[in-house]
Amino acid sequence: MLEVLLEYMAKGFLIMLAISMPCVLVAAGIGLVVGILQAVTQVQEQTIAAAPKILGVFLVIIIGGMGFIKLLTNLFQEGVVLAFNTVPKSDTYVLDSNYHKYTVPFATEMQDRFKDPDTLEYIMKHPGKVPYIDKYKREKYTPAQKTPMPKPDIIETKKIMGR
Repeated sequence: MLEVLLEYMAKGFLIMLAISMPCVLVAAGIGLVVGILQAVTQVQEQTIAAAPKILGVFLVIIIGGMGFIKLLTNLFQEGVVLAFNTVPKSDTYVLDSNYHKYTVPFATEMQDRFKDPDTLEYIMKHPGKVPYIDKYKREKYTPAQKTPMPKPDIIETKKIMGR
């Protein structure tokens, strides 16, 4: 499977070169011709070469634009086929049907805060009124004052102090 993905990436690089190479070659050719003309006429102005280069690259993009779009469209379609048909059918990338038995998602984040069944029953009967485990850890939230220099409330103060 890795070989297929590397081959697709190499194809992408080749298409990138195929699209950029005509523009670079035209700009280099025009720069060479303008440079020769400047050497013959002894006019050493650097901005003279810019306009013909821009015009030449613009013409290359207009002339080859549909071909460039077809190359990119084919690459995109091949990528979609790889992403939705080839990779999912590969045995090395498909998850086992019972993978959840061997993993514990969010093990550190999902700690059981309400361990006794009485608390769970209270939560189910009174939605929106969640009890806290330790009443001393419960802090009342009050929004900060609406003044130009608001004084932080107790929660913001504890965060600032690092407690």
